[in-house]
Amino acid sequence: MVELTRNGPYLKCAAIHVATGLEVSALGPAAEPEGLKRIALAKLRRALAAL
Repeated sequence: MVELTRNGPYLKCAAIHVATGLEVSALGPAAEPEGLKRIALAKLRRALAAL
C-alpha cells in the first residue's frame, strides 16, 4: 500500500507491506509524486530483503 501526504511544498510517501506491517517513507517535493513512490518502494524492498 502506498500513501501520499502533502505538507506545504513537501510530500511524504509511505509504503507499507500489508502482510508484515513494515512501513518506510520518503520525503520530497510535492511536484514529484511518482519519483517519491519509486524511492519508497525501493526502500521497502531493501527493508524486506534484510528480514
